[in-house]
Amino acid sequence: MDRLELLNLLEDFKKNKISIDDMADRLKGWPYEDLGYAKVDHCRSAHQGFPEVIFGLGKRAEQIGAIFQRLAEKNNPVLATRCDEDAYQAVQSLVPQATYHAVARVISYQLPDLAEGQGFGKIAVLSAGTADLPVAEEAVITARAMGCYVEPIYDVGVAGLHRLLDHREKLAEMDALVVVAGMEGALASVVGGMSERPVIAVPTSVGYGANFGGLAALLSMLNSCAVGVGVVNIDNGFGGAALAATIVRSSYRRSQAKAE
Repeated sequence: MDRLELLNLLEDFKKNKISIDDMADRLKGWPYEDLGYAKVDHCRSAHQGFPEVIFGLGKRAEQIGAIFQRLAEKNNPVLATRCDEDAYQAVQSLVPQATYHAVARVISYQLPDLAEGQGFGKIAVLSAGTADLPVAEEAVITARAMGCYVEPIYDVGVAGLHRLLDHREKLAEMDALVVVAGMEGALASVVGGMSERPVIAVPTSVGYGANFGGLAALLSMLNSCAVGVGVVNIDNGFGGAALAATIVRSSYRRSQAKAE
């Protein structure tokens, strides 16, 4: 339940459109539900505009399943990242409508399917190489779940710069760009230098020994001379997309407020 839904609920109660029992049922578990091993935050969307996301790594499959079920019961989009097939089976047994995105290792529920022109804005997710797809796909699914139209642009690394240049017009149409790259991480600087859009750089652990598990790409992105480039942690496709979506959603809401 986000802030607008909460306000509508209170307004319905004020106008006697719903009973006090209905009100109690809707607010059950508010602000969080204590499962012992996890405190499921049901008011996260009211604070940040999107429900709590489950980080699956380190959690048991049955724990992921139980948390996912509690979040899905609120009838909002749900995401669980870094999940394997066992976790998905545990989730599906409780939430049959859940979907597993194997490449991204993400489990989703009620993922919006937005066409261009719909949603809060447009985000492009670029990957330098095919090996970066797991992180890029995590970013794509995250941005979609957060209500943005997403344009995936894959395998456009600097080793073949002409592949990226073919997409210049498309990049200019976007509201934010998420750039996912391993090896030396140069793609973020190139994209930042050819676009006025905010660039969220996501280094990946893809690379040979001197890449140091993504550290080389991370340092390269942090030292970018291009303006408007922000950097998140290594392999953090979720974080990169969440930041981009936050920027786009905030801009959209300000423009809507001005229009009104």
